[in-house]
Amino acid sequence: MNAAHRIAICPGSYDPITNGHVDVITRTAELFDEVIVAVVSHSLRKHPTLFPLEERLEFIAAATTHLERIRVLPFDTLIVEFAREVGATAIVKGLRAISDFEYEFEMNQLNRKQAPQIESLYIMASPEYSFLSSSGVKELATFGGDVSPYVHELVAKRLQEELRR
Repeated sequence: MNAAHRIAICPGSYDPITNGHVDVITRTAELFDEVIVAVVSHSLRKHPTLFPLEERLEFIAAATTHLERIRVLPFDTLIVEFAREVGATAIVKGLRAISDFEYEFEMNQLNRKQAPQIESLYIMASPEYSFLSSSGVKELATFGGDVSPYVHELVAKRLQEELRR
């Protein structure tokens, strides 16, 4: 890694950002000089996003105000291409369960072939967030559950507005 200024990317769709995401971003910020929260414009892995890109960027900015040296940027290329563009030497992801590991292992191998100089690092989910996912939060909100313990207050409000329609 570049000893002068170490940059990491935390990529995802963040639809919406959860407290589990914020935990991984916060812990990453303790290890790197700068963290770029990279928000994929259009996810191929998942269904169309509930929230538009601009709103997801706003949610992340609101949820990470306590952190310094954080940038929130959209991307629509291969993550390793984006990493090269911004000068990042690491891609950091959170792992919750075996299913996360299987997917991330595949992606790591593909990324490593494309850009061997960019490391993939994984942070295990904190126990209080090991069950938490954006899709789970959206499902809870759809059925009127209280999502406030799991997301920033702005996200909780917008989920109620969007999913109660």
